[in-house]
Order: sequence, then C-alpha cells, then structure tokens
Amino acid sequence: MLDYDVVIIGGTAAGRFAALTATHLKARVALIESSNNGQEFSLSAKHSSFVRLRYNQALLEMGRFAKQIRFLQQFTTPIENNSAAEIALEFDIAKLWISGVVSNLEEINSPAALATAGVDIIVGKGEFIVKPDLAFAVNGRLLKSRSFLLATPPQPAIPDIEGLLSTGYFTADSRQLSELKKLPNTLVVIGGDPAGVELAQAFSRLGVRVTMVLKSSHILAKEDADAARLVQASMEAEGVRILTQTEVTQARIIDGKKWIQAGNEAIETDEILVAAGCRMPNLESLNLLAARVDFNEKGLILNNKLQTTNPQIYACTDVTGGYQFANIANYEAKIAVKNALFLPIFKVDYRGIPWAIFSDPQLARVGMTEAQARTRYGDDIVVCREYFKTADKAQIVGETTGFCKLIGRRNGEILGASLVGPQAAELIHSLALAMRQGLKVNAIAELPHIWPTFSEINGKTAAAWQLQSFRSRSFLPNLLENLFHWRRYWNW
Repeated sequence: MLDYDVVIIGGTAAGRFAALTATHLKARVALIESSNNGQEFSLSAKHSSFVRLRYNQALLEMGRFAKQIRFLQQFTTPIENNSAAEIALEFDIAKLWISGVVSNLEEINSPAALATAGVDIIVGKGEFIVKPDLAFAVNGRLLKSRSFLLATPPQPAIPDIEGLLSTGYFTADSRQLSELKKLPNTLVVIGGDPAGVELAQAFSRLGVRVTMVLKSSHILAKEDADAARLVQASMEAEGVRILTQTEVTQARIIDGKKWIQAGNEAIETDEILVAAGCRMPNLESLNLLAARVDFNEKGLILNNKLQTTNPQIYACTDVTGGYQFANIANYEAKIAVKNALFLPIFKVDYRGIPWAIFSDPQLARVGMTEAQARTRYGDDIVVCREYFKTADKAQIVGETTGFCKLIGRRNGEILGASLVGPQAAELIHSLALAMRQGLKVNAIAELPHIWPTFSEINGKTAAAWQLQSFRSRSFLPNLLENLFHWRRYWNW
C-alpha cells in the first residue's frame, strides 16, 4: 500500500505551490522541507529563503518610495528660513513596514495554511531508498508514493575570488540582508544578475554609495541588449557606479575595512553583495544516482514532461537549471504535478511565458530577443520600437523613459517582445497572451486601448509594426497610390 499520491521534496515557493495544487486535486500529499539545506532554511518565516526574496521585493518598493520623496521635494513649500522642506527616510521605521508586508505575504502559504489544506509537512533531511521499492527515507520513516517531485532550492553561485570567504559577503537570498541593523555607507555588488541589479538600485536610492563590478559588457547579459543598456544608463544616472568587463580578483580586510581588487582598482566597501546567478543545489545528498536519476553540472536531465531519467521522479523550479523566476517555476510545478498524479501527457511549453526584472525602469520580456530572432529567421523578421514618450499617460505622470520593442515574422507571427519602462511587468502580459494563443500583431494593433493608459504603448508599437511591414512591400503602396490618383482624376 502507498502512503501518498505524491511526495514533494524541497522548501521552495514552487514546492509549496505544487503541494497546494495536488491537494486541490484531492491527492494525498507529503511536503519534505529541510531544516538545514545549506541556505539556513526553516519553517520560520524569518529564515525562509523565498520569504527573504519577498523581503527584497519590499525593499525595492522602499527604494521607489525614496525616489518619489525626492521627486515631491521639488514641490514642497519653503519654510521660514527659506530652505526647502526636507523629508528623510528612517530605515528603522521602513524595516518595520517591510516586516509587516512580508509577514502578511507569508501567511498565504504558511505551514499552517498548508496543513489546513491537507498537506502533510515533514521537516528533516532525507534520501531516496530503492530497495525493496522506491521510497523516500526521512526521520526514520519510509515514505512510499506513486511519484515524487523535486523542488529543492538552488544555491548562490559564489565566484572563486581569493579571500572572499574570510572577508565576508552576503547574497540576495542570505539572512544577513534581511537582518541589517543599519544601512551600509558603501556597497560593492559582484555580478549583474536580476537580483543584483534590483538590490543595487534599491540601496542606492536609500542613500548607499553602490559600485557594481561585471565581467560582461553590460548588466542583464541574457536580455535584449538595448533594453539592458537603458536600465544600466538609468542606474548610472542615479549614482550607481558600474564597472563593466572587469573581474574581481581578490578580497581582503585591511585595518578593519573590506577591500576588493577590481581590475586595476582597489575599492573600499562596508559590505559585499554577490549576485553572480545561481547554481544547482546539492543533489547528491538525495541519493539520486541510486534512484537512477541522472544530472550534470547544469542540473537534472529532464524530458518535456519534466520527468527525470527515473519516470517516477519529476522536477520543477531551479533544480532544472533554467530561469530563476517564480512564475516559470510555478508553471513547471503545475505541469509536473498533473503528470505525477495522472498520466504523463502534459508537456511544458515555454513560448509565451513572460518574466520581469523589477529595476526602474522595469524590464520585461517574452519570447526571443532581436538577436535570437535574427539568428533563427534571418531577414524574415520585422522589428519595431515605440518609445514611452509618445504615450499620453507617460507624459502625464512624468515617466517617459523606456520603449516597447516588438519582434515578429513578416506574416505577423509574434516571436518576442521586450518592454523597458513604467509598469513593464504588467504590460507584458497582453503581448505574452497574444503570443501564447497564436494571435498575430494585427490583433494587438486593432484592439482599442483605453486612453490614457500605459498599455497604449502596446497598441502603438503594433500599429507601427503594421505600418513598417506595409511600407516594406513596395507593390501594395504603389498600387494604392495609383488607385487614389485615378479616383481623384476621374472624380469617382
């Protein structure tokens, strides 16, 4: 007799989402959450890795508030001594607000909420046992199930820098970040991944002098180059110092101060943030090889149904070595759960799934970049860009930085879109839905968008794409020009 319909291994947001999805389908579910998985994870909201990510998002909002405060200071009424009214942001009070927000968010998928929904939560480390039958051993128990789902958290990729470990650093997912007693005066960010970009800008807006050091030619190397460089320019305009094509070779403590060697320059800093992406978690401790599950340095080897090389064991989220975005991880979790509980007939389709980086301006993308599309389709693409400064709403609220870039084939098929600008993370959804449902550019162009809204930029870009595509066909414009000339001449 089996104990469960599915056993989910891993203390991630996707793991909890998968557990709730399975219980909604009336399955019996066990969720294994480690008390110490290398990231100091526990069931406590204070130490949860994905709760700390929520903390980071709230910190980003606090940085945005700080920017708004400085904007409002332009319109403050002078006081008696003729100086402008000053508005200061108290970090201690801000932390209380952030903690309140995180606490509220944690209650949604808290252990208590999961248990109430019917999920059996087991805290502890375990491994797969293959004899006499496949099972998962944890806390002296053998959990037998029809299928298993791996949803373990990734580990930060720490570059091999001499002295970094002894000097001390934190990552976007470390406890030190959420437990800061006060803001550092200076911060060095090593790497330019999304979390590093977001936190660098947030700390800069809170008054910290931030320096980013990148090996690449610009931040966010996987994104559209034009969009990434615009975000970088905005950050530099706000005071973030960005050193590109520079490698950190050493970190040391000299006279009680932290120093890094970046290229030919020595930089003193109060804190060091490592934002060089993520790497595969420690899967060997799960005894996967004995369970006939193959993996390499990039992650687990999966098919398009998210099955490992052992068809009873599935995987989702960061153990797959893919993108580190929550919406993609949840999508994978839903596919994996349905395949694990029923027949493995559901396949992942990453086309049309958007993601966003919460910098300011925000950067959101779906599908291919322009470079990827040109590599695959050559001249059979049309690329059109429309700037936010042409949208009335952007002018009204004073947020005109950014653009929408639409990439499609000449037949109107949407290949991808990059949005950088205000509310880009919200605006990308309509483009993603059109792409996922196989709608063509004309469908977006012909939708009467509400005025004045930021979403007008999608309609404007699609309309510009239509016009550009029309002009590229010389026969049709010439035919219409001759038609109207003939009608005017004969007064018909």
